[in-house]
Amino acid sequence: MNQSMTFRVLASDPHSKARIGLLSTSHGVVETPAFMPVGTRGTVKGLTPAALSESGVQMLLVNAFHLWLRPGTDLIKRSGGIGRMMGVDLPVLSDSGGYQVLSLSDRRKVSEEGVVFLSPYDGAKVFLTPELAVSISSDLGVDIRMVLDDLPGINESAERVEDAVSRTHRWARRSLNSWSPDESALFGIVQGGTDLGLREKSAEGLIEMQGDHGQKFSGFGIGGLGVGESFDERAHVLGKTLSILPEDRPRYLMGVGYPGDILDAVKKGVDLFDCVLPTRNARNGMYFTGQGPLSIRNARYRDDQGPIDPDCHCSTCRLHSRAYLHHLVKNAELTGAILGTIHNVSFYMDLMKQIRLRIAESRLSDWGAPCFNSKESKGVE
Repeated sequence: MNQSMTFRVLASDPHSKARIGLLSTSHGVVETPAFMPVGTRGTVKGLTPAALSESGVQMLLVNAFHLWLRPGTDLIKRSGGIGRMMGVDLPVLSDSGGYQVLSLSDRRKVSEEGVVFLSPYDGAKVFLTPELAVSISSDLGVDIRMVLDDLPGINESAERVEDAVSRTHRWARRSLNSWSPDESALFGIVQGGTDLGLREKSAEGLIEMQGDHGQKFSGFGIGGLGVGESFDERAHVLGKTLSILPEDRPRYLMGVGYPGDILDAVKKGVDLFDCVLPTRNARNGMYFTGQGPLSIRNARYRDDQGPIDPDCHCSTCRLHSRAYLHHLVKNAELTGAILGTIHNVSFYMDLMKQIRLRIAESRLSDWGAPCFNSKESKGVE
């Protein structure tokens, strides 16, 4: 494992594959399992650096593709890295742009060399390669970076998914060859859609892969899930994939984030998570609580003087009522989005803390999902 990041498993749950660990980086130590709020463009929407700290956030995710386009990596590097520019002293993970292969499918062209995008900002043509993705993340000064991968959609043909897995592996090797293990960590990404054979091929290929100087991946992302497959399909694929990945490396489930989904994935052995759900849903007036989802726009909260969640100790729940949040959100006041985001992110941080404690005390198996999962979520966003 590279010198700038180490990972150590401290304890395992005797009734599942769940484990707690320490992920050590040059910007701090992360207790795992951990959830990373998404700060795509160098900001977690609705949260100041002080609010991030108060909410208990240990690690952030940023998107290298978007930061490369705006404000540009030269400026970020001159600013001392994205963490310094944001004013946070936390470990940071950067996604590479692989998700944009899917989300910007009408504005890109994939080739063996890389991906040509039409910038979502000004329409300019830009060309992203696996080597450039590694270099961009280096300029950002992040602690963990992801390889550039080819991410197919859920309804793509079997031939397209297999081709994406093969291309992702060729790009992963190019990424390894352009990376030094003395630098910030580099994670490979397992792809394969819902095809168990392709998932196995992808995981085993990345585990065995070495760069020209013998360097191997610091950890592994599990990509291509949370893009439209069913909860049961995801659970089956995830369990198979995790059974192959090495136990001494961190496992990161990319973009999956309903609380119930997180709990299920932790029990299968996942260490890191990210998702836009807590921040995006807060801006829409949907809050996570230990009793389930709460839509603050509902008229029944107009005169409710209680907190969002009576068991939550965040500043929003300590100081503000549901009635006040209802008023703010119904009138599209910015303060409503901020206060809701503080609560949702705090809820996620407390969820992960409770998960770690229950693993340490061998009490995880008797704990049901503290909130709905993606199977139960239709109609609540």
